[in-house]
Amino acid sequence: MSFGYEKNNRENTLIMKGNLGYVNQRIGIFVDVQNLYHSARNLYHARVNYPELIKNLVAGRQLIRAMAYVVKSDTALGESAFFEALEKSGLELRIKDLQIYPDGLKKADWDVGMAVDAIRMSPFLDVVVLVTGDGDFLPLIDYLKWGVGRLVEVAAFKRTASAKVQEAADRFTNLEEVPRVILRK
Repeated sequence: MSFGYEKNNRENTLIMKGNLGYVNQRIGIFVDVQNLYHSARNLYHARVNYPELIKNLVAGRQLIRAMAYVVKSDTALGESAFFEALEKSGLELRIKDLQIYPDGLKKADWDVGMAVDAIRMSPFLDVVVLVTGDGDFLPLIDYLKWGVGRLVEVAAFKRTASAKVQEAADRFTNLEEVPRVILRK
């Protein structure tokens, strides 16, 4: 779904393809960077154009906060440049160290932190945008919609996104269809 829109000053609305959104909607964007990174790499051998992603998700509305959840590894080359690029895109970083267990298992999970931040921010938002296809976020989507009455948009690559998450969202944006979001290597 693309976010083509036209301004309608009389009603102070944005007319978006497939949905109606209001210019004065306060939105918060919560990006599961690991999920997005791996989906873009595995599907397209490409990377995500974060400035274009944010611009398309905001779609003329009032951005309150855009958060990116990343995992820091001491061995990853170019990691600090990647983090800096995310910040230049307007994303506020939440960083967690990669956990390595004695048996060699590595864990890099931000699900709970992302959910807590979205819930904490929800009183100040009209729309919560989750950029992830992870099915573990289904209870969060349900809570935000039915528990606190927020609109919930999900943006992800459709082929790697949970069908239940796509269905539960008030709006699902297939990033494969958003122009200039995928940067081929």
